[in-house]
Amino acid sequence: MELIDTHAHLNLGTSYRDLPEVLKRAREAEVRAIVVVGIDLKTSRKALELARDHPHYLYPAVGVHPHEVKKLTEGDYKELESLAGQAVALGEIGLDWVKEYSPRKEQMEHFERQLDLARRLGLPVILHVREAYAEALEILRKYAPHPMVFHCFAGGLKEAREVLDLGGFLSVTGIVTFPKAENIREVVRYVPLESLMLETDCPFLSPVPFRGKRNEPAYVRYICARVAEIKGVPVEECAWQTTLTARRFFGI
Repeated sequence: MELIDTHAHLNLGTSYRDLPEVLKRAREAEVRAIVVVGIDLKTSRKALELARDHPHYLYPAVGVHPHEVKKLTEGDYKELESLAGQAVALGEIGLDWVKEYSPRKEQMEHFERQLDLARRLGLPVILHVREAYAEALEILRKYAPHPMVFHCFAGGLKEAREVLDLGGFLSVTGIVTFPKAENIREVVRYVPLESLMLETDCPFLSPVPFRGKRNEPAYVRYICARVAEIKGVPVEECAWQTTLTARRFFGI
């Protein structure tokens, strides 16, 4: 069995001082690749550094999260383009109306600017969208068809249908294992398996039975098991299909 964690923040501060042990456990859990995702220039640089240190296992995505875009300068965009030339995806980027650390207008402007960069470089995009699906989808329709995955998808069936209509993918986190997350399980039942990817979003959102503890890539197997159960397919089939989808999407 092969698994891919398509969204991990192994590049955040001191969260993974024990990285060698974390990666050892991931390999033992049959995780064959991990996409390390940036949220600003500092963590994007770190994602590239980790990928250089662990070739053919860790893969970098670079981008500026909507919380951080208000800080961006023209010089930052020049650096971002340079970093993006070494990455497998641009992200995470998007819109967040829940925590408006950056004004909505600025979020939308920088979202489009980063989408322009991704299109110019031919990179798939990793999207962070919270309570802003209507606005994000309206923008994304201008860029479709373009490879896009909605990280930690939190919308409903209506939004899921619109994502699929754009040719997009939905990524499932440990939330799918939470007892009260029936809305997410409903989406997972509806969306074709070939349109799903798996992610931990570590160190956040640890799946059951690890809630309240630091998350790590090895736990993606618990997410796979729950998705397989919901879809009524063997775990091996879920792992195979989501891994194939991720490899094609990221080119890894």
